Amino acid sequence: MRLAVWPILAGIALGVIAPLLVSLGNPGNMGVCAACFTRDIAGGLNLHQAAVVQYIRPEIIGLVIGALVASFAFGEFRPRAGSAPVVRFMLGVFAMIGALVFLGCPWRMWLRFSAGDFTSIAGIFGLVCGILIGIFFLKRGFSLGRSYTTSKIVGFIFPLFMVGLFGLLIWGLLDVEAPIKFSQKGPGSQHAPLIISLVAGLFLGAIFQKSRFCMIAAVRDSVLLKDTHILQGVIALVIAAF
Repeated sequence: MRLAVWPILAGIALGVIAPLLVSLGNPGNMGVCAACFTRDIAGGLNLHQAAVVQYIRPEIIGLVIGALVASFAFGEFRPRAGSAPVVRFMLGVFAMIGALVFLGCPWRMWLRFSAGDFTSIAGIFGLVCGILIGIFFLKRGFSLGRSYTTSKIVGFIFPLFMVGLFGLLIWGLLDVEAPIKFSQKGPGSQHAPLIISLVAGLFLGAIFQKSRFCMIAAVRDSVLLKDTHILQGVIALVIAAF
């Protein structure tokens, strides 16, 4: 088995940075969590009223911008769009509901496991079962349709939205009258310094883009393609975080 250098480096990076962010103020047993941080951002934008989870997380902003910069640096900026947008949106809704019921995305699942929180095993089991069900349907011809190359302008829309989020975060920090919410207690009130969080996100976004690091792909490729290169990154993540 050939070692997959980039996925392993990505796993080590997340495994080191997540606990470091916890030590600097992020919520314990989390560090970095795409689902939980997205929930916090929604709260910061006043899209929900759960007062304990409201904060525009710089890590998510950094992830997107870092991936964009890396795609340009490696000559891989090729915006693509897919079919069946309503179906994809609803699948995303249910994926987020599942992640928040579980108290974390697949990143946090492995971070919890590495920290000795063995309730995460239920999440690992559920994730693997869900992927296997997806593979079952893929092998029988299920598809939402091919993705296709689209305008470069489309590729800039979401990064520009992240820049706007960062502007709102700064506005909220500078002006108490700004319509931005900040938790005063609970997980939303726990965060590492803004600049450190942003830089951590930028670095992770860049290395994830280059490595194609993805928890779903790690299982899917191992089962469907007998390719374990991304799975090696997940193993590296668990070891580094531990």
